[in-house]
Amino acid sequence: MPETNSMIDYDAEMVGTVEVPERDRIDLDRLTEWFAGNVEGFIGPITYSKFKGGQSNPTYRIDTPNQSYVLRRQPFGKLLPSAHAVDREYAAMAALGPTGFPVPKTFGLCEDPEVIGSKFFVMGLADGRSLWNGALPGLTPEHRRAIYEAMIDTMADLHLKDPAAIGLGTFGKPTDYCARQIARWSSQYKLSETEHMPQMERLIEWLPATIPPQHESSVVHGDYRLDNLIFEKDAHRVFAVLDWELSTLGDPIADLSYLMLNWHNPADGRAGLLGLDLPALGIPTQDEAVARYVARTGYPVPPMDWYFAYNLFRLAGIMQGIKKRVIDGTASSAHAKAMSERVGPLVERAHQFAVAAGMPA
Repeated sequence: MPETNSMIDYDAEMVGTVEVPERDRIDLDRLTEWFAGNVEGFIGPITYSKFKGGQSNPTYRIDTPNQSYVLRRQPFGKLLPSAHAVDREYAAMAALGPTGFPVPKTFGLCEDPEVIGSKFFVMGLADGRSLWNGALPGLTPEHRRAIYEAMIDTMADLHLKDPAAIGLGTFGKPTDYCARQIARWSSQYKLSETEHMPQMERLIEWLPATIPPQHESSVVHGDYRLDNLIFEKDAHRVFAVLDWELSTLGDPIADLSYLMLNWHNPADGRAGLLGLDLPALGIPTQDEAVARYVARTGYPVPPMDWYFAYNLFRLAGIMQGIKKRVIDGTASSAHAKAMSERVGPLVERAHQFAVAAGMPA
């Protein structure tokens, strides 16, 4: 997500695994029993560790003598309505995998919270390169451009999939995507509100009254960014797209504009690119990135200030949920507190883009 704490070295802090903290431990006997009955080819015993990333759904590496898996579960405790939708993550990957789209192999979904204390699913371990720093230090300009082009092309390919043809025709309502998202995140924000923010109230009022027309409908990822992609170890192709929790049917331009926000976020060690000499680094400019997407999809891309305001508003709603979980003591990541402190800056920047898009100051 945009707007990060510049003091965090994300490549060091967010890649890899750690010992499972006490509060996140699961019953390995119960889990082994479930694996034996549901995962084809499973041979125990199980050992496990926790991935450093994953602000929303705790994510574990599961190792066995002959294979490694990834387990994603809902947080323990009380959840906001429709949040932490591991079943939707699983459904999206299970449908996209057989089409050749790069997602991890799915092994099983458990909707019985009695097994380990919350719903979860199991997928294959995508053994490739995880990249967090948008500047891609250590790579050549040619390699940087190849990675960004692969990222854009993969998003375009997702948006070109026919939802009905791949079994996702009922994955969401195909129209009025932004209106539904604004209503959802306004509601989620209110349910987790910890302080009154006048600029957020103004956005809740203005955004739904000014939504641009939706010209296309597609599967949208909802959180498509560099660190949600795994790249092949010895090439610059996308090996797997991760974190499908926010996926649904909707407006592909809203999905694209979320990615394009990185060109407006300060270069801070994560995905932001603002302030970098992009031509010297070999990284496409925003105009070049949009042109490549348009050439591949044929979809028209309008001015994006409104979409930037919308996406930052949506992120503020998501971060507010994390902030509430920090206060309640149920947040998953060690960096959740730093993430939660971004609510105010996100709201302020959303307000700025909304003014640029025509909202009275």
